[in-house]
Amino acid sequence: MKRTALISITILTALSSFAQLTQTVRGTITDQDSEAPLPGATIIILNSDPLIGTTTDMDGNFRLENIAVGRYDFQVSYIGYELKVIREVIIGSGKEVILNISVRESSVVLDEFVVKAEDNKNTPVNTMAMVSARSLSVEEASRYAGGFDDPARLASSFAGVASNSFQDNGIIVRGNAPKGMLWQLEGIQIPNPTHLPNLQAFGGGAVTALSSNMLANSDFYTGAFPAEYGNAMSGVFDVRLRNGNDEHHEHSVQIGLQGIDLASEGPLSRKSNASYLINFRYMNYELLRPMLPEEMKALQYHDLAFKFNFPARKAGIFSVWALGAQDFTRSDAKEDPETWEYEKDQINFSGRFSMGAIGINHKKILGVNTLINSTLAIAGSENDLDQSFCMSQDLVRPDQQLYMKNRQYSFKSYINHKFSPRHTNRTGFILNRMEYDLDMDHYDMGKLAMVNFVNSMGHTYLYQFFTQSNIALTKRLDLNAGAYFQYFQLSGVFTIEPRVSLKYNISPLSSMSLAYGKHSQLEMLNIYLATPAGNEPLNNNLSPAKAHHFVLSYNRQITDNSRIIVEPYYQLLYDIPVETGTSYSLINLENEWFITQKLVNE
Repeated sequence: MKRTALISITILTALSSFAQLTQTVRGTITDQDSEAPLPGATIIILNSDPLIGTTTDMDGNFRLENIAVGRYDFQVSYIGYELKVIREVIIGSGKEVILNISVRESSVVLDEFVVKAEDNKNTPVNTMAMVSARSLSVEEASRYAGGFDDPARLASSFAGVASNSFQDNGIIVRGNAPKGMLWQLEGIQIPNPTHLPNLQAFGGGAVTALSSNMLANSDFYTGAFPAEYGNAMSGVFDVRLRNGNDEHHEHSVQIGLQGIDLASEGPLSRKSNASYLINFRYMNYELLRPMLPEEMKALQYHDLAFKFNFPARKAGIFSVWALGAQDFTRSDAKEDPETWEYEKDQINFSGRFSMGAIGINHKKILGVNTLINSTLAIAGSENDLDQSFCMSQDLVRPDQQLYMKNRQYSFKSYINHKFSPRHTNRTGFILNRMEYDLDMDHYDMGKLAMVNFVNSMGHTYLYQFFTQSNIALTKRLDLNAGAYFQYFQLSGVFTIEPRVSLKYNISPLSSMSLAYGKHSQLEMLNIYLATPAGNEPLNNNLSPAKAHHFVLSYNRQITDNSRIIVEPYYQLLYDIPVETGTSYSLINLENEWFITQKLVNE
C-alpha cells in the first residue's frame, strides 16, 4: 500500500508540475496595408475564464505572460478595423510565442458597429489576393500527414494541387507541370529551393531546402494571382522568413536517422530590438538506405539559412537574409549483367548541386499610410551531372555531361499607399540581370559520339513592372485591378498582362469572387541558347508561353474551424513553344535537358 501511495503521489506531483508550465506570448499588431503599428489594439484569448488579454503600447507591441502551455485561439480588435481571429496557436514550454498580426481597416462606417471574424490560415498575407490564395503556416507542415515539414508537400493537400510522386516534391497545380511554379523568398525570385532539384521533374526535388525553424506564414497561389507576381504559369509560393527572438536567446538541436538540425536565435541588441536567426542542417541518408529509392541511397546534403533583423527607428527596418544548399548523389549500375532488367540498371550517375540566395531588405513607413519596401539580392544555382551507360560488364560509354551555372542579380522596390480605407495601391518594379555559363553534351546514337548542345556564357536582362489597386466599391463589393509588364532582352519580347478580380460579400460568413489574369513564363535559358545543329541558337526568338486564367469562387464559413471553398477554373493556353507538324510541346516538359527541335509559338 505504501508503494502504491508513493507512486500515486509522484504521478500527481508530476501532473501538477506539468500544469504549471507557462510561456510568454508577445508580438506586434499593425495595419494590414501600411504596416503601421496600432497603439491601443486589444488582444484576448478566446474562451479564457477569467478573461486573459491586453492592449498594445505606442509601438503596437503587446505581451501576455504566464500563459499555460496548450493550444489557443486569439482575437484582435481595434476601433475602425475588422475583428480578426487567429486560431490554434500552439504554446509550448521551450520557446516564446511571437505573433506579428496585421488587421484590415474597415472600408465602411455603420450606425451599428458590426465586426467580421477572419482566420489567418484562409486569408493570404498579401491583401491584393481575392481568389485561389491561402496563407500557409509552418505549424501546419508538421501536422499534415505526409507533410515532412516540407511546404511543397503540404501544398499538395490543397484542392486542385497534386504532388509529382512520393520521391519528388514537385507541385502540380490544376494540371500544369511543376516547372510552372514561381518560388519567391522574401519577395525575390529564387531557384527551385530543393535538394536534388530537377532530376525527377523540372520544378521539383527530393526534399525541401527550407527548414521549418526559419519560416513565417507564407502565401500559396493557384491561379489568377495579383499583378505583383510575374513569370509564372501555374502557381506562386511566396515564402517569408520569420524574425528571431529579440529578447531571449533560444537554441535547439534535433538528431534523427536523417542527420542533425541546429537552430539558434536571440537578440543582437536589446536597445534596438535587433535579432538573429540561424539554422543549419546536415543530412546523410546512409542509415535509411534499405528503404530508399535507388537515386536517393547515396544522397548527402546540407543547408544553411539565416536572417538578421535591424530596426533603425526613423531610418526604417533593415534585414539581411540568406539560404544556401549543397548536395551530392550517386548511383551505380548493377555489376552483374544478368540482373539487368531496365535501362536504369545499366546507368552510372553522379551529381553535385548547389543553390543559394542572399539579400538585404529595407522597409520604411512614411506617415501612417505609405510603405516603401526595397530588396537587393543575388540568387543562383550550379549543377554538375555526369552519366555513363554500361554496354557490357567491361564496356562503358559516356551518356550525358551537364554543367549549368546561373546567377541572378535582382533589385525590387515597391510603394504601398493607402489613399483611404477604401483604396490601397501597390506599384513597383523588378530589375534582373541574368548570368549564365552552360556546357551540355549528350551521346548521339547516329554519330556514335558525344555531341555538344549548349556551350555558352553571357548575360541578359529581365525587366518587370507592376501596379495594382484594391478598392472597396460598395459595402459588400471589392475590386482588385492591376497590370504586369515584362521585357526579356534575350528574345526581345515585351508582354502586358492585365489582372482583375471582384469579391462580393454575400454575408459575414460567405462570399463570391470572380477573377481573370493573363500570365506568361519564360523557358529555361538552355532552350533559348541550344545550338545542336551549328553555331546559331535554334530558339533564341521564342516568346514566353502564355495563359488566360478564369476563376469563379464560392467561400463559406461553416463553423469556427471549418469552411467550404468551391472554385470552378478555366485555363486557356496559347503561344506554347511547339515543334511544327508534331504533338511535341514544352507545356508538359518534365526533365528533358537536350532540346534538339526547332520550336515556334502556337
